[in-house]
Amino acid sequence: MDKVIAVIVTFNRHKLLSDCITALKNQTRKVDGILVINNGSTDETSAWLKKQKNLDHISQENVGSAGGFYTGIKTAYERGYNWIWLMDDDGSPKEDALEKLLEDDTEELLLRNCAVINKDDKKTFVWKTLHYKNIDEVKSKVIHNIAHPFNGTLLHRKIVERVGFPNPRLFLWGDETEYYYRIIKKNAIPFCTITDSIHYHPATSFSYKQEWDYKTGWKMYYYIRNRFHVHRSKFPAVTPFAYLMYAGFLLVFAFITLVFQKTDKIKKIRFILWPAKDALQNNFSATPANILERLKTKTKELSADISAYPNAFNSLIHGQTPTLQQFEKA
Repeated sequence: MDKVIAVIVTFNRHKLLSDCITALKNQTRKVDGILVINNGSTDETSAWLKKQKNLDHISQENVGSAGGFYTGIKTAYERGYNWIWLMDDDGSPKEDALEKLLEDDTEELLLRNCAVINKDDKKTFVWKTLHYKNIDEVKSKVIHNIAHPFNGTLLHRKIVERVGFPNPRLFLWGDETEYYYRIIKKNAIPFCTITDSIHYHPATSFSYKQEWDYKTGWKMYYYIRNRFHVHRSKFPAVTPFAYLMYAGFLLVFAFITLVFQKTDKIKKIRFILWPAKDALQNNFSATPANILERLKTKTKELSADISAYPNAFNSLIHGQTPTLQQFEKA
């Protein structure tokens, strides 16, 4: 029988991790291994993991979800597992989730995903899933061309052989989407959601319009920078289109910032230029610590970015979509 390993990436969420592992151990189709990637947790996670039986874990520095899933998938692949089941520590699969993922169709070059359902009401989809609002509306076992990585995502090792591993340099926010598009777009591997395989997850409420604190909003750096790399994987056959789509994203993000943010609007718009510049230069050196440090320096360094990309960024600030040529010359 093919061997399945569950891979969980965790950081400072000991109780949620414990719930997730309990759900994995209670699966009707038993997993053959559980691997936890502990991304430098500073709570009781490390001590708790050392006491667990029949549970493998790797502790490493905090390299974000990207570095965590890179280590997890690479380790699982090198250990020879046939199927790799991926999830964050804040989700937990229903007891028959794995059984449902593997029954009937065992096509190896097919990305399968659980239906990701709100863990509180046990009904509504956490993320947009076609026109469906809740699981009771779905009458078919399979929803084709829909998946939500890495939330109960099942990969066969042949997919990893073809696609490779997640990009650990992305750190977080967009890393799973970049890998997902590499699988389904660049490599044209089919994908689907198995609707009777349920993965419970907290509701998510992120919106561009939400107020975020300028001095502590370091995650926004990765969101903005990584979107470019997501576009490059999403449009692999038409690279110029990735540049144009990214330019449009920056323009929309700046506009929404101007309209909906209540504090530090100008600082936030100037902040956008920094991760955009690093995206275009393939610069992955920023860490949460130095992002926070740089945010404390107000806008002096960020203003300097405008002079480095005068044509593209001036177009953006004046409400015009930058052209591909402006970004290429920069």
